[in-house]
Amino acid sequence: VEGHVPRVALIQQAAAPDRAANLARGLAALDEAARGGADLACFAELAFEPFYPQRPAEGDVRALAEEVPGPTTDALSLKAKELGLVVVANLYERDGDEAYDTSPVIDADGSLLGKTRMIHITEYACFHEQGYYTPGDLGLPVYETAAGRVGVAICYDRHYPEVMRALALAGAQLVCVPQAGAVGEWPEGLYEAELSVASFQNGYFTALANRVGAEDCLTFAGESFVCAPDGRVLARAPSGEDHILFCDLDYEEVERSHAQTLFLRDRRPELYGGWLA
Repeated sequence: VEGHVPRVALIQQAAAPDRAANLARGLAALDEAARGGADLACFAELAFEPFYPQRPAEGDVRALAEEVPGPTTDALSLKAKELGLVVVANLYERDGDEAYDTSPVIDADGSLLGKTRMIHITEYACFHEQGYYTPGDLGLPVYETAAGRVGVAICYDRHYPEVMRALALAGAQLVCVPQAGAVGEWPEGLYEAELSVASFQNGYFTALANRVGAEDCLTFAGESFVCAPDGRVLARAPSGEDHILFCDLDYEEVERSHAQTLFLRDRRPELYGGWLA
């Protein structure tokens, strides 16, 4: 709708071992997001299941994963259509012999527009992700949704300037970041600063939805937030508790941002030696 300012809802919820219960709570959160006027809702990383990589992979962990489309995306699609709500989810996906950290993107009519798979896979204490995830192979799509042009940078991928720039070059107005970030994992304010700079350098909104709650060897922080194309932090969720964070996104700020009017215009890709050329 001409002149409409989309509202994003970041769903910050703890996840218990019971996947069905987690999904039921997620669907209820979508109802609440819609009641709050949201046009798009984004979930945290592995929102409907335990954060498996806290422990090294043992046996065939692919049995923990599901197909996309599959039961979870089917349920989300029905709810998205019922509410007229764009949904950016995240789950453990199995595709044949491979498994991925995947964000399905569902439009407001319930259609599955596609999926983004995490490209870069880390490995360190309590984040034993290389035993669970195959590096993503679907690139960095930007989805034409009822809530604007939306890209996804899943957790670890947001640390790569190449990812954040590629989404800008593909025309993103909003980049959703499903995250599993733990208490004490980073200096205070650093992750906000990182995405503030990415928003400023690339001329789009960023919306990070973080996991929350105490699990096996990690306590996830919450503190979801939204940054504007001029680098301002527009909204923050509390730490340590379930919360739905709402924020309005004026896409005119994208069009008049320094990145869209100056930085991207003045790029010199012929001199970058193939880096983002």
